[in-house]
Amino acid sequence: MQHASANSPAAVEHCPPDLHYLIEQQVWARVDADEGHATVGITALGIALAGDIYMCRPKRTGTVLAQGDAIAVVELAKSIVAVRSPVSGEVVQVNPLLEEQPERVHQQPYGEGWLVRMRLTDWDADRGQLLHGDAVVPAMRHHAWLNRLES
Repeated sequence: MQHASANSPAAVEHCPPDLHYLIEQQVWARVDADEGHATVGITALGIALAGDIYMCRPKRTGTVLAQGDAIAVVELAKSIVAVRSPVSGEVVQVNPLLEEQPERVHQQPYGEGWLVRMRLTDWDADRGQLLHGDAVVPAMRHHAWLNRLES
């Protein structure tokens, strides 16, 4: 599988600037505040930390979540873990590609590997917990260092 390795600078350095990141949970949100929606996914660093994802099961459409609630469950080589939501809202769409092609999360974490789309319910409060812009890469480096991925 071709994805950023845990030691790859790409896993830390390539953070699209238009996204908002919940660093501790290694998830992102692409927010369209005018529309009141966000697309949510797992960061490249989060994927590098987790390893290969064999199954990804997002919450169903209609599920209402608070920031930090489990938005999906992923099966890794040796464990099953919850993926936490970076924003509060209602799931309005689940990525249809992931049921048959969970590797999309590895291949295009910021593109076709997104998990769900949500209708935002508390964006003003949520954004205070998210990093955006120039603060993201240093925070990703620190998170990688804490997890012994960078020297």
